[in-house]
Amino acid sequence: MTRTRKDELCGQGPPGRFAAGEDPAKREQIIDGAKRIFMKLGFDAASMNDITREAGVSKGTIYVYFQNKEDLFAAMVERERQRITSAMQDVLQGSEEVEDGLFRFGMGFAAHTTSPGVIRAMRTMTGVVDRMPGLCQQFFSSPANIRTVLQAFIERHVMLGTLKVEDTDLAARQFIELSSGMFFKFRLFGELNDVPPKEELERVVRSAVKVFMAAYGTVEKPAMVKMAEPA
Repeated sequence: MTRTRKDELCGQGPPGRFAAGEDPAKREQIIDGAKRIFMKLGFDAASMNDITREAGVSKGTIYVYFQNKEDLFAAMVERERQRITSAMQDVLQGSEEVEDGLFRFGMGFAAHTTSPGVIRAMRTMTGVVDRMPGLCQQFFSSPANIRTVLQAFIERHVMLGTLKVEDTDLAARQFIELSSGMFFKFRLFGELNDVPPKEELERVVRSAVKVFMAAYGTVEKPAMVKMAEPA
């Protein structure tokens, strides 16, 4: 048996090449194609043949990377979770002022969750929640997600003394709800057909920051000095 053939059977290709199922670019190519199909057709209507054509790979290649359609869908959801988590970490990077950080987080969160792509993805995911409950739980309850990013920011400011919070997990959930301003739910269920205007998002997020700081802020505003009555 030639060395090349032996290496292939052992999962070892020539130098500089990836073993079967280990090429990250090929994996991303498959997930990208699957995402387009899932967003267009939904999970149930999408087939592996559809994904094969869209991704530009053979069906055999897909099965080297993913066991089935459910496995591929789960990989797509996990990748999106990682992307938004990383994006929100970048938003908070270097935010020294707590109110500035909260505002930037709120704007980023509201803009992301009301975007057309996210709304389509969430509608697709809610369609499989009864059959794949663990998938949705992983998206929202993973050790690293949008909420935990905000929670870490809040905990840092508790240590700095700019916030006083006993339950940082609850506080993070509260701010996320406040800053969404119901926009996400309205978009998800079709009550709102387009992305809210930036001015409206800013108005809602600024109000959310004000309410949050009123509940958890530690810096009191100086009292107004009463002017002396004229003699």
